[in-house]
Amino acid sequence: MEFERVGFTSGGLRIAGDLRVPEDSGHAGPGGLPALVFTGPLSGVKDQALGTYADLLAGEGFVTLAFDHRNFGDSAGEPRQHEDSAGKLADLRDAVGYLGTRPEVDPDRIAVVGVCLGGAYAVRAGAFDPRVRAIAGVGGAYNSPARLRDRLGPDGYRGMLAGALANMEREREGADVAYLPACSVEGPALMTGEEPFAYYGTERSKSAVWENRMTVDSSWQLLTLDSLTAAELLDRTPFLVVHGTVDEYCTPEGAQAVFERATGPKEIEWIETPNHIDIYDRPELVEPAVARVARFLAEHLAPREAPTPA
Repeated sequence: MEFERVGFTSGGLRIAGDLRVPEDSGHAGPGGLPALVFTGPLSGVKDQALGTYADLLAGEGFVTLAFDHRNFGDSAGEPRQHEDSAGKLADLRDAVGYLGTRPEVDPDRIAVVGVCLGGAYAVRAGAFDPRVRAIAGVGGAYNSPARLRDRLGPDGYRGMLAGALANMEREREGADVAYLPACSVEGPALMTGEEPFAYYGTERSKSAVWENRMTVDSSWQLLTLDSLTAAELLDRTPFLVVHGTVDEYCTPEGAQAVFERATGPKEIEWIETPNHIDIYDRPELVEPAVARVARFLAEHLAPREAPTPA
């Protein structure tokens, strides 16, 4: 496998990525190899869970591109550690465009793979970018404002929006960018609890460029990110959902909901899991997830048949 540190531009920002090219592949067609763009967990960077999946799927014969979204890791963008949902979709569009220029890649055979929160972005990328031939979500967080409102009640949901907007207003008036931990066992954080800390707070997520902080304004981005409505716009784009049976952070109910709302070809695979976070790196969970994704994408990224001459 060839490994190359690459970069491309999105919205005037330099985006840093890791490109993996398999040495040999039975998936190659006349126009080149199929390729996968990866997008991952909240606060995550390219050498954590995404790197694990990108490496293994390159071993299955796909060119893979794992990159740091704007504002994170080795990529440019301010404020640092800020979740920017529109910016992330722009990054994905430009990542697809970049892969299409690579000589190893067939530009007609590109898919997006999302892990955790990346599942929501994969759905939106598939809905709004016709160049994306297929999508897959692994342990996906399929955000839905409507489902969140139903769980919190209208007052609870709108109260959270109001709190997020109040902080944004303070910053517009000149206050410093406010931060809180990305994860913490206790206390305010975007990911609270022992489970996310068991990954991000330990050697399991070791990365020289990951930071345990995110902007407070990131909460508004998460509150308003909608993947369920986008799922209805997938139309002919094939969609695979791979999800754990036990998951308190990205619920099986959410995965089932996005699957039911998705239009077009779709499949769902349930993996017996003890929690959410282990699907990031535990071989006994990652390996069956990778095998299922590889099988699905090999089918749906197969070379298109040339039209028969009249």
